[in-house]
Order: sequence, then C-alpha cells, then structure tokens
Amino acid sequence: MKTILIGSVISSEVVLQEMIRASFPVNFVFSLDEQYSENVSGYRPIHELAQKYHIPYKKFKKIEDRENIEIIKRLEPDYIFVVGLSQLVKKDILHIASKGVIGFHPTPLPKFRGRAAMVWQVLLGVHDTKCTMFLLDEGMDSGDILIQEPYTIEDTDYACDVEKKLCEAIGRMTQKLLPQLLNGSIKPQKQKEEEATYLLKRTPEDGRIDWTEPVEKIQRLIRAVSKPYPGAFTTYDGKHKIIIWKADYIENKRYYGINGQIANITKDYLDIVCQDGLLRVYEYENIDCVKILVGHKFK
Repeated sequence: MKTILIGSVISSEVVLQEMIRASFPVNFVFSLDEQYSENVSGYRPIHELAQKYHIPYKKFKKIEDRENIEIIKRLEPDYIFVVGLSQLVKKDILHIASKGVIGFHPTPLPKFRGRAAMVWQVLLGVHDTKCTMFLLDEGMDSGDILIQEPYTIEDTDYACDVEKKLCEAIGRMTQKLLPQLLNGSIKPQKQKEEEATYLLKRTPEDGRIDWTEPVEKIQRLIRAVSKPYPGAFTTYDGKHKIIIWKADYIENKRYYGINGQIANITKDYLDIVCQDGLLRVYEYENIDCVKILVGHKFK
C-alpha cells in the first residue's frame, strides 16, 4: 500500500505520529510552508516530523499547484490523507488515489459540516460530540464515513482544552482506522443528507464582544475563540483594542453601571458590568498598553 499525507496543523501531526507509531506505510508528506502559515491557527511544521523519520516531504503554498499534482501522480497512492487543511482539494487530486482520499472533520458528520467547527461547537453549547474520518468528494464534508470517535466538551473548556481532547480522539480514531485500511475490512457508510447541518465561515471580526449580550454568552465567546484562535476583543474608550483570553462570570450584587463599564480592578482580575452579572477577566492583552481605569468603558 502507498499513502500520502497532506496537512498543516496539530491534527495533521497527530495522524502522522500514529502512522509512524503503527509502522503504517506513509510514503510522502506535503507540509504547509512556514512562510504561508501566519493566518493558520494551530499551525504545525509536519515536515520536521517527516524529516526526523526519513519520510520524503515537500513544503507547499497551494496544494493544487501543478508541481504538487505531478508528484502525487508519480507516487500512484492508494490513499491520500488530507488532515487539517483549510484549502479545498479539488478533483485533480481527488481522482488520483486508487482507493480514496481520506479527510477529517471535528464533528459527527453529517451534523455540523463546514467551517470553524471547534469554535462553533463551543458557541452552540455542544457537549457530547464526535470527530469523523471520511472519504472526500467534491461536496462540503459530504463523503462516505469511515469511522467516528467521541469526545466531550465541558462548559469550562477553552479552545486549547477542546483542541487537546480532539487530538486525543483523533489519535484513538487513527489507531482504529489504520489496521482496517491495511486488511481491507473498512466499510464506508453513506451520510444521511436529510440530517446534514452547516456551519458558516467565521472571521476574526466575529470575535468582537457585544456588551449588551448576557454575560454567560460573552464568556462562551471568550472560551470559544481563545488561543490558538485570534481571541475575543473589545475596545477601551472606543479606540484601544483589548483581547480577552480568560474570564469567568459571577453574580453582581454590588455595582450599578453601564454594560461594558469597568467596576473593579485588582492585581489578579478586573470586573466588567454586564446586563445580568459581572464578567471577571483574569487574562487579557492590552495592545496599545493604555492605562485601564475604573469607570471607563469597553465598547
């Protein structure tokens, strides 16, 4: 069997690690070049792992470039794994692998197809969920399912916690999948289109805090887009950007103020008035290094 792995983030690294651990035949690795990784959350230079284990690799900018396609054709792979890649893989590559192109998605397909799936699941309050490996087709996360693995998102989890749990689930799932690919026992299952739901694209601007929202919803946004994502943000006195990385919410029995107004500052936290409680901020990034004062407002 011949296989290729294409990837750019921590999930790609986990799958490659499991392939190496299982002595699975991975013949070539395509790794997103560092110089094009600035806007890739959770980027991993998986070519370094390939190099360590003497696996041939190539760094790329766009996987659909003709040079990359020609390399893939010459390798004549049975399977191509595309894991953790935000670029669309089109039919030029989809039709090369003799047995199929295997993709990964961090949701229980056909539910939650689409973009920013880890962020959306936190925002939607999802608890019991699954990740999926499936055969890529020309649709959006619509190919036949190969395997799914459960994991749990708690109400206290930040993005980095969800990422850790997801990576553990990917590892377990890959360990189960690889032997089935080798012995030919895998049985793809068609997705039920009538059960499909879709997650739409998110941008960094969607991390802007709306101080008129309930405090629990504001804290959920902070958890969802915290590191390795760009973070939830606001502006101090209407012009200085502040990114909030870690916060909790508590009952407000003491302060009367306007939504977004700073009620209290200590060396460990600052409290912000919200419509139904206080947002207690433990970690934030003051982009312009301005002095933050009680009574001033975030907008």
